[in-house]
Amino acid sequence: MESTPSPVEQVLRRDRLVVVAALVLVAALAWVYTLIGVGMEMNALEMTYSASAPIMTGDSTTSMSVPQWSVGHATIMLTMWWVMMVAMMLPSAAPTILLAAAINRRSNSDQLPYGPAGFFAAGYLLAWLCFSAVAVAAQWALENGGQLSATMQVTSAQLTGGLLLAAGLWQLTPIKHACLRHCRSPVEYLTRYRRPGNRGALVTGMGHGTYCLGCCWFLMALLFAGGIMNLYWIVGLALFVLAEKVLARGVWFGRVSGVGLIFVGTATLLL
Repeated sequence: MESTPSPVEQVLRRDRLVVVAALVLVAALAWVYTLIGVGMEMNALEMTYSASAPIMTGDSTTSMSVPQWSVGHATIMLTMWWVMMVAMMLPSAAPTILLAAAINRRSNSDQLPYGPAGFFAAGYLLAWLCFSAVAVAAQWALENGGQLSATMQVTSAQLTGGLLLAAGLWQLTPIKHACLRHCRSPVEYLTRYRRPGNRGALVTGMGHGTYCLGCCWFLMALLFAGGIMNLYWIVGLALFVLAEKVLARGVWFGRVSGVGLIFVGTATLLL
């Protein structure tokens, strides 16, 4: 006679629900961290207002000072960028992570899929940690060259226009669409390159995260144009990436947006 499973065992058997809950929790914590702006002189709401104030009032001054770079400050910036990428990218990656968990469950029915699912997500986010490190280096270079304001926004119209134009052109490249295809339809990648065990899941997650990085890195670079901690741009880009990956017309949405970015970027450079 089989014993009745305990409440904990019943919950654990609903692995899809557990994985979804874990992803929601991590994404929510990342958004809270981003809003609070831990380690920053101003939180994201104040930063957004400060970036918008010159436009609304004509006042170009700000009470925020540009900090001196040090190992500690670079670490704070790296954490800020990475947590922000987690908040922005994890929702659009959730379907792929759930699919990876389902494949692991069917391949190893005797083993709970939480470990491999967690390592797959960790590998995915490690790919964005690499982007965050490059973004911090770019931020340092821009600040050192006097091209970034105290609210972490590019001050040069030419550079802003160049970023918008380059991002629009990237939206139309074959590399972009090859990466987007893997993000929109990850079944082929997961069935072909899936590796067993936690370490295998980590490597697989990093591999698929690289495709996601190739798809979206230039869009994330637009944070320099709008303000790194500007909530309008953070939320807008997060929704943009989600729409591009999950909407039925997401591919065409990305192409049309590319044309729009080219137009706006060119206008910014010429005006």
